Amino acid sequence: MGSTLREHGALARGAFAVAVLVSLAVLFAPPSDVPSGPAGIDKVVHFALFAVLAVTGRWAGVRAGVLSGLLVLYAAGSELLQGTDLVDRDASVGDLVADSAGVVVGLLVWRSLAARAGRLRG
Repeated sequence: MGSTLREHGALARGAFAVAVLVSLAVLFAPPSDVPSGPAGIDKVVHFALFAVLAVTGRWAGVRAGVLSGLLVLYAAGSELLQGTDLVDRDASVGDLVADSAGVVVGLLVWRSLAARAGRLRG
């Protein structure tokens, strides 16, 4: 597991790049492309998306403080853009809260995985 979690490798950077591309597709899809689902499922999607961004960002070697700040700014910016005619979706404080919670949980998951990998190596 230790070698799998090695930071800064091409696989880690590629995973982060894919996560960013998926987030762009999910957050900025036109309203007609957004599937309907049970109430609250959009919050789960936002949470999971930002948790994955946080985990893959840390795996790629982005420092936690920088990553968390940039991801929260990205979350806020995406919500602002969703509320414009450009994206034509609804901006939501609830989505921003779910995004931010996903960032925090993703960073905690990374810390746990990195600690476990360190124990296995040492």
